[in-house]
Amino acid sequence: MGKMTLATAQTIISAAFEKAASLSLKPLTVVVMDAGGHVVALARQDGSSILRPQIASGKAYGALAIGTGTRWLHANAETRPHFVQALNGASGGAIIPVPGGVLVRDLDGEVLGAVGITGDTSDSDEACATAGIAAVGLQADCG
Repeated sequence: MGKMTLATAQTIISAAFEKAASLSLKPLTVVVMDAGGHVVALARQDGSSILRPQIASGKAYGALAIGTGTRWLHANAETRPHFVQALNGASGGAIIPVPGGVLVRDLDGEVLGAVGITGDTSDSDEACATAGIAAVGLQADCG
């Protein structure tokens, strides 16, 4: 697989929502971006609040921007806040530095895109992203 397709993105979203249901999570919003940071698919569950698409996109974009999942960004926000603040400034405020932004890699390690999820705790968001990515037989990079 060389790129993120709509069919793959939709399967990732469906599997992420299934994982959320199994964990009885709050309503989620999921975005799937290709390697260039373009939105391939976005879905909001009923009851998801109005800023969730931007938050999910910021998580996915952040993972793509740094080349690893946003768990890494979160850790650096705690230990090197000046770096994360500068990175977010350079991106025009587009990065959300908390877990829930996960890179999608093929089996050779090539980045195909990223998944960003928001709506519950960051750890739960990340768990749903990894479940969605696993459902299509690809590798999740949480950072």
